[in-house]
Amino acid sequence: MTPANAPKLSDLSVSTLVAGLIAMLTGYTSSLVLMIQAGQAAHLTDPQISSWIWALSIGMGVTTLGLSLAMRVPIVVAWSTPGAALLIASLPGVPYPEAIGAFLMAALLMTAAGLTGWFDKLMKALPASIASALLAGILFRISVDVFVQAQYQMVLLLAMFAAYLVGRRWWPRYAVPGVLAVGVVLAGAMGQLHFEQFHFAVALPVWTTPAFSLAAFVSIAVPLFIVALASQNIPGLAVLRADGYRVPASPLIAVTGIASAILAPFGSHGINLAAITAAICTGPQADADPRRRYMAAVVCGVGYLVMGVMAASIAALFAAFPKALVVAVAAFALLGSIANGLTVAMQTPAERESALLTFMITASGMTLAGVGSAFWGVVGGMVALLVLKPREPKSA
Repeated sequence: MTPANAPKLSDLSVSTLVAGLIAMLTGYTSSLVLMIQAGQAAHLTDPQISSWIWALSIGMGVTTLGLSLAMRVPIVVAWSTPGAALLIASLPGVPYPEAIGAFLMAALLMTAAGLTGWFDKLMKALPASIASALLAGILFRISVDVFVQAQYQMVLLLAMFAAYLVGRRWWPRYAVPGVLAVGVVLAGAMGQLHFEQFHFAVALPVWTTPAFSLAAFVSIAVPLFIVALASQNIPGLAVLRADGYRVPASPLIAVTGIASAILAPFGSHGINLAAITAAICTGPQADADPRRRYMAAVVCGVGYLVMGVMAASIAALFAAFPKALVVAVAAFALLGSIANGLTVAMQTPAERESALLTFMITASGMTLAGVGSAFWGVVGGMVALLVLKPREPKSA
């Protein structure tokens, strides 16, 4: 890295700072409960569950910081949310050391996918229209929930909506920070911020020596690898490319796979490229200049490390905020990325119908054969693209 393109503190702005914090907040509040639920279902101890969250947080923080600073691209890493949901059903009944061994095997499979380079080839075959429609579908399903929450928190959400419109009209760069500030102040005034149960406790990693069994490999390792690849890494790369960041896919997959393998004995079931939280950092709401948006990911990475230290009390911290506030801030932060995704998806007339099908399947949230809608959106869109591709005119 030359001095000219080295990271600079001057690239940090209010908008990148807030985008990074919102991305971190959204990542934890959206699916932390899944890991706690899976751990309790498997009868893990509180220190083991805290170590699980610690391992994921440290892995996400180090890789997000390292990759973003090295490439000067907003690369956000997250835990495998579909993987956590899968473990709620598959972890009980499996001895914990064997589950750890399965986590390690899944991480090694992902590392191999990155090091061999075949994941890069897969991503190069994905048209921009399909990738952008995939991004829009993922984010639409998350953002539209803000209107559902309005049924229960009308005053809070109307105030945040008004703050967004006013901000976009007069201070567009600070619209999302304004939404967050209004939401926190109003929630506090309404008595909806509950820090009574919060107490600070430092998390300590707990080592579990991996054990290996065919049953755990089949029931945990292989499904973890498949859902992480299909539901996390493919959408994660699509988010980066939809916002104009053409980065090689395979090194990113390899790095997250290696980090997952190192942290598996401490409970990490796998870290992967983020999609929803990444879009908060890669879109125009993070910064008008795409070259400075990497700082949003840097802030997010620092937040991950702080949360890792606080893993023992992190659930109580995020339970202090009303769900409607978190959903609304994330939704307003993602509007620009949804609009950009739909714009690119519909640009090429010959690919428009295929992109629309990708968007609709992805936004549906369906799960088929244990794999989420993001993967099936790509499959449906690519099949439609091949079938509907205009025929080449026959030569005379």
